[in-house]
Amino acid sequence: MSNPIRLAGVVRESIVDGPGIRFVVFVQGCPHHCEGCHNPQSHDFSGGYDCEPEKILAEIRKNPLLDGVTFSGGEPLCQAAALLPLAKEIKKMGLNLFIYTGSVFESLLTQNDPDILALLREGDFLVDGPYVQAQRDLTLLFRGSQNQRILDLPQSLKQGKGVLAAIGQ
Repeated sequence: MSNPIRLAGVVRESIVDGPGIRFVVFVQGCPHHCEGCHNPQSHDFSGGYDCEPEKILAEIRKNPLLDGVTFSGGEPLCQAAALLPLAKEIKKMGLNLFIYTGSVFESLLTQNDPDILALLREGDFLVDGPYVQAQRDLTLLFRGSQNQRILDLPQSLKQGKGVLAAIGQ
């Protein structure tokens, strides 16, 4: 299928990383180093382990109850090219794709990175923005600080700006 993905780990069933029952792929490596990060062990780009996308897909296929898959981290967009084939297969399976990034959506558009844009086109939802410990809010759905948004990715890409999703706002 493609190149291996550098992983911090996976969670086979989660209800806190997006809507419904989700398979969560935690990638390894993050440049943001947000103070108070929930997954600081995922920051080191040389940590974690390599995993073939086919192995991840096989695990996803084992659970017929999944509503979707979440790419979290670490920073998934640092491995956009490696995640893209996996994302395409996830979409073929009829599952939704929820992606986390410490970047702001509008700044991603200005980077004009073809791999990042291709991965975003496969996604359904994007939680954008760095985690800001001073804005921590445990009442928020699927995110940790008030500055973070849950975006409707297809609409955001169409309009060229972040469009809030109808979930968790």
